[in-house]
Amino acid sequence: MAIDKDLLMLMLRRMWLIRHFETTVIDIYSKGEFGGAAHSYIGEEAVAVGACVAMKDTDYIAGNHRSHGHPLAKGGDPKGAMAELLGRVDGYCKGKGGSMHLADFSIGILGESGILGSSVPVATGAALAAKIRGEDFISAVFFGDGASNQGACHESMNLASVWKLPVIFICENNQYAVTTSYRDTVAVEHVSDRASAYNMPGVLVDGQDVVAMYEAVREAVARARAGDGPTLVEGLTYRYEEHSLGLGRVRRGEYRSEEEIAAWKKRDPIVIHEKRLVEQEIASQEECNAVSADVAREVEEALEFARNSPFPEPGDLFDDMFADPIPQP
Repeated sequence: MAIDKDLLMLMLRRMWLIRHFETTVIDIYSKGEFGGAAHSYIGEEAVAVGACVAMKDTDYIAGNHRSHGHPLAKGGDPKGAMAELLGRVDGYCKGKGGSMHLADFSIGILGESGILGSSVPVATGAALAAKIRGEDFISAVFFGDGASNQGACHESMNLASVWKLPVIFICENNQYAVTTSYRDTVAVEHVSDRASAYNMPGVLVDGQDVVAMYEAVREAVARARAGDGPTLVEGLTYRYEEHSLGLGRVRRGEYRSEEEIAAWKKRDPIVIHEKRLVEQEIASQEECNAVSADVAREVEEALEFARNSPFPEPGDLFDDMFADPIPQP
């Protein structure tokens, strides 16, 4: 099935949006403009973008601690995301959630969490709600190779398969859980091999190829909508930065080499996609460059918006944390 130019260019735009957003985040973090944890998605853009453009706006996603890429891939507002990182009231969670808690139910973003594997049962629960209510939406969850070893992940996959829930499990295998190679913690060759234990399809995908991710998730989406249950999709990818901003690169040589990083960067997801567009005469390099420049301006505007947004009032600390009024028994 041919993919039209508009969709291919949307993939490029969203990957560039994540890339420029993340490079900006690295810059302002290094200057001390915000604190706390922040986890860069650079190098993994094709996984989230390919998956999200295969879904509808009304479908749901749940992310993880590497949390900026997923909302932006789903069509999230970079202004709201940047304001949240800077702790401002115009942020997605009014400046109270920070980097790892971006949510926008209007376009199906259920939110992210820094607790390893904790979003997997959330997405599974959303799929259960869809089935019980008879509603036409599916859910997808992004988790890493480290989270694939969590009990909540296995319990969710088993339950989803037993009840044939419309959920897609997307493992972003970026090779390392902090500094531990997945080959030291996963007994099978690939995380996707575990799917057979839960009687669901397991698909191994080149996570640097946005089109390959799109095609794999599109098939999983169709299967879920047809009532045939879940799919486990594993995207082989790589993070260029360290696990978390602020960790520095002091330990990098202890667990991965500069040569390894350079080898993966030769397969940069944006470069791969732009090369395809140009070689297949779908778009010129000038068009691709224009997309990057336009998105860079959008991110600059988002940063300016966030800087001009006020901080929350101390008295509003507990707002939105509890039902108002609190239901009585």
